Formats: sequence, C-alpha cells, structure tokens
Amino acid sequence: MHRRNFIRLAGLSVPTGALIESHVAARLSAATASAPQKVASKAKLKVGHQHLATNEALKLFAALGVNNICSDLPSTKLDAAWSVEGLTKLRERVESFGIKLDVVPLPLSSAYITRHENPEIMLGKSPERDRQIDAICQMIRNAARAGIPMLKYNMSILGVVSTEPIASRGGAKTRAFNYAKAKQEPPLTEAGPVDEDAYWERIIYFLKRVMPVADEYKMKLACHPHDPGMPKDKGFRGVHTVLGSVDGLKKFLAIVNSPNHGLNFCQGTVSEMLAKPGVEIFDVIRYFGRRQKIFNVHFRNIRGGFLDFHETFIDDGDVDMLKAMRVYKEIGYDGMLMPDHVPKIEGDAGGLHAFAYSFGYIKALIAAVNADS
Repeated sequence: MHRRNFIRLAGLSVPTGALIESHVAARLSAATASAPQKVASKAKLKVGHQHLATNEALKLFAALGVNNICSDLPSTKLDAAWSVEGLTKLRERVESFGIKLDVVPLPLSSAYITRHENPEIMLGKSPERDRQIDAICQMIRNAARAGIPMLKYNMSILGVVSTEPIASRGGAKTRAFNYAKAKQEPPLTEAGPVDEDAYWERIIYFLKRVMPVADEYKMKLACHPHDPGMPKDKGFRGVHTVLGSVDGLKKFLAIVNSPNHGLNFCQGTVSEMLAKPGVEIFDVIRYFGRRQKIFNVHFRNIRGGFLDFHETFIDDGDVDMLKAMRVYKEIGYDGMLMPDHVPKIEGDAGGLHAFAYSFGYIKALIAAVNADS
C-alpha cells in the first residue's frame, strides 16, 4: 500500500512542505506502535443469480465472475427432471462452466394462486395437498442425493402484488406498490377469505411434513417472505399475509427447531415491511443472521417503506447497501447475494445490462468490506 493511502486510512493528517518526510515517519511510527496488529479476515460473501441457467447465460455469468447460482425450476411436477439423474445432470452442466449450483427452486413459486404449480398446498385442500407434499418430499430426497445443498420456496396466495410502475433514473421502469391505489377487485381471490389462523394452519401443515425429510437428508429449505406485506387488520382481497412482517417471519422460524429451516432473505421485501428501512433493516439482518436463519439473500434496494414503495437501482434507494454488506460480513454470512429484481431499461432485453450492473456493484461492495481494517 502507498504510504499516503495508509496514512489516510489510519486517520492521520498529511502536512505539506519540506518537513513532510520526517513528520510522516514520526506519525507513522507512533501510529503503528500503538495500533493493534490485526489483519481483517475476508468475508465469504458471493454474488449470485437465479432462474437463468441456459448455456449461453452460464457463459456470461462465468465471464462476469458470477460463480454461484440458483437454477431455473427443473419442472412443475415430479418427473425425470426431478429424478436423481436429472438433477445430477443439471448440477454437472452448471459446474462445467466453473459455476456452483447452490440452490434449486421447488415448484412453490411466488405466483398468484391460480397460476401456482401446487395450489392445493396453499388452498389447504386435502387429500390433494397431501399428494403434492409427498411429491415435494421426494424432490428433497432426490436433490440431496444429487449433491444439491439447498432448495427455496414460497408460501404464496396473492403472488407479488404491484401497482403502476414508476419511472426511475434514465426513464427506467421500476416496480411499485401503493396500498391506497391498489385495486382490490374482485374483493376475494379464488382462495376465498384466508385469515391469519387459516394461513398459519396451511404453513404449519406443510412444515411438519417436509422438515423431517429435510433434516434426514440435511437439505436446507429457504422460504421467501410475502411480497409485499399488507396491513395486519385488513390484509388484501381477503388474504392476510402472515409472512409479510418481521414478527411473522420470527413466528415462522419458531414453528420448527431445525438448522435446515430458514429464509430466502429478500432484503428488498423485508425493507418493504418497515416504516424506515434505511434505519431499521440493519438490525433485522442482525436478528436473523445471528440465529443463522439467512440461507440466501435477494440483495436489492427500494425507496419508501411499508405500503408505499418502489424498487430502485441497487445504488439509488434509501438503504445504504455498503452498510448492509458490512452487516452481512459482521454476522458471518457466507452465501449468495443476488439481485432478484432490476429496473427495466428500454432496449435491455431480459434485463441483462441491468443485472450486469448489479453484479458489478455487489462485487465491488464485497471487495470494499474485505478491504475494511
């Protein structure tokens, strides 16, 4: 390191004039003599991506230094793609590009209930949900046998609720949600009224059946929060989103005591739950991170807060993302940080430019926290 840079990082002033060398030598000697001789450890943070695992995309990710991914959904049902052989081929194909397959999604997506792959699980309809849960359990077994360490899923009825997009930097369109402007028509979804008790029953029913299998096969299951959170007393279209608050996520994690039961921690979605995300999000990360319940991170930014927000470019929101990265390092998080959503730029088919920008920004933040002394 250049001497001047070292002095600046150490918080020393640098005088000008002929006495600079002797002054520097004296101050530097005093500073190094009194400072603890400690070398900062590097964080094991990784930039990641999800749901695009074509060979062409994998070549691009490898070139950009994105060496960890979550794959596309292998299939919506228990078929050859979900067999041990099919999943092994998927993992080996990803690895052939020098990329590690960290996560595979289960067919329990964030889609609206009628577009859901296994709707009866969230509708609470037996015996159909029992057959669908049995299939999920077999997917867990097969994924473990194929050498895949983690599966992610959603427990969604409403899907991702949005209002009209907002123009952001350079005219890019960003997803927004304003509860006051959101149309609740028809007043109920196809699921009918789903109060908190009914929603929790369906979640508990699922967890009590899948988590013993996950524990037996040492498979981490990462659940995404409800996006966005809704008013506790009102819900949205008759549905009360119990995983749409920090308290709800705490209750969810308390249902099963298992090291394999955790969160696909969407920092953007959790920020949407908070009145002041730029202030509050860091302690939320600490809470779940110190309990080793953050399995995967969706690392994106927003402006606004609970019930009125819009997504932004990673460097253009209310949350200090460098500070957030330092908190992930502080808690010892060693998984992926992925930009799950990006603004839509005109002419940027598939959002590849926007994603590439986010990858580079995340890699720079990781480098910055690793340079912290």
